[in-house]
Amino acid sequence: MVGPERPLFVLFGSSIVQFSYSEEGWGAMLADIYSRKADILVRGYSGWNSRRALQVVEQVFPKDAAIQPSLVIVYFGGNDSMGPHSSGLGPHVPLPEYIENMRRIAIHLKSLSEKTRIIFLSCPPVNEATIRERDSSGIFSPMDRTNEACRRYSEACLELCREMDVKAIDLWTAIQKRDDWLTACFTDGIHLSSEASKIVVKEILKVLKEAEWEPCLHWKSLPTEFSEDSPYDIVAFNGKTTINPAEWTFHRKIQWE
Repeated sequence: MVGPERPLFVLFGSSIVQFSYSEEGWGAMLADIYSRKADILVRGYSGWNSRRALQVVEQVFPKDAAIQPSLVIVYFGGNDSMGPHSSGLGPHVPLPEYIENMRRIAIHLKSLSEKTRIIFLSCPPVNEATIRERDSSGIFSPMDRTNEACRRYSEACLELCREMDVKAIDLWTAIQKRDDWLTACFTDGIHLSSEASKIVVKEILKVLKEAEWEPCLHWKSLPTEFSEDSPYDIVAFNGKTTINPAEWTFHRKIQWE
C-alpha cells in the first residue's frame, strides 16, 4: 500500500479482464474515472476458464488478507462456452460445471468481508465470421465458438446471480443493442474494442449508482483524495485566489454519469 487507504476494486477474469487496460479498454477507463478515489487492480488471465479460476481464487483473494476489496468484478464464461475439442484438451467447461464453478467463486468472494461487493459480467457475444478468419492462421486449432453458446452461458450466469443475490451485467444483450456491434465492438471477433469497453463501463457505473450499498461505490459518491484547497493550486485569473483542479474531468472524451 502507498498513501492513504482507498477502496480497492479488483477485476478478476480471463483475457477480457487481462486486456482491459489495452487500447482504451474498460479497465483503463475505470482507473481514470476512479483516479484519486479507488485503487483498481487487474487480475486477468488470458485463456482461462472458470475451472482454472476456481483453482486459484483462494490465492488471489486470501481470507486472511489485511485489506479486503470493496468491489470485485468477475468475468469468466467465453472460454468455458467453447465447444469441446476431440483431443479432450482445451478450455471447454460443460454448462452445469460452469454454473457450479461460478457459484463457488461467488461464495468465496462473499466470505471475504461484509463490505465486499460483487458484480459478475456475463458472456459477451462474438463475431463468428471474424473468428473463422483467425482460425485459418495456422496457429490455433479451429475454435468451436458460437454466439448461441455465448447466449446460453450468459443466461446461466445471470440466473445464478439472481439466485445468489449477486449484481450482474448482461453483456450479451448490452453489446448487441448497437446496430453495428459486429464490426464496432471487437478487435478480433472475441476481445472487446474501445467502443465495446464504453458499453461495459456504462453498465458498471449504472449498477454502482443504483445499488443500495453502504457505502455507495459510485465514483461521484466517493471522496477525492487530498481535495482540500491549497495556496499552491493554480492561480485564478483574478490573481488573488487559487483554483482547485482535484475534480476536473475535462480531459475525458466521455463525461460519465
